[in-house]
Amino acid sequence: MTPLDMVVTRRGLRFGGRIFPCTVGRGGITSRKREGDGATPCGTHRLVGMLYRPDRMAAPADWAVPIRPGDLWSDDVEDEDYNHMARAPYAPSHEVLRRADPLYDLVILTDWNWPYAVPGRGSAIFIHRWRRPGYSTEGCIGLRPDHLAWIAPRIRFETRLIVLGNASRKD
Repeated sequence: MTPLDMVVTRRGLRFGGRIFPCTVGRGGITSRKREGDGATPCGTHRLVGMLYRPDRMAAPADWAVPIRPGDLWSDDVEDEDYNHMARAPYAPSHEVLRRADPLYDLVILTDWNWPYAVPGRGSAIFIHRWRRPGYSTEGCIGLRPDHLAWIAPRIRFETRLIVLGNASRKD
């Protein structure tokens, strides 16, 4: 591990010399991630992108990409775009990235099952704001909005997300 790594432990997400409270998936942390299980995959993940709502906030980093109306994320295991960004209109199952609520106002993308997605291995493993303290995600890492805003501009190309298997394991 390096000082640039974000590490999910039992105490929270460690980054930049600080520990931030965070939430993980309702299925806990697992080494056997499957689509729809609600679990957060353990391991070392590269950060491969950052998305933000330009109508709600300024770009958190010069490499962040705005979320536009019609931006989606495919979670259809039968579709060739599985675990990739898609654009509406899009018939296969998907998540809307430009949500009415603020959950995806700032999203950090991980390389879990990307770019060469294995159908059924899980999709849309992001770092985003939490709904509230202690409220689990569908497999992502959730953070307080002000903590996410502090972290986002400090991420570097070398930054990795390390989810320790013993942080909240449910294998």
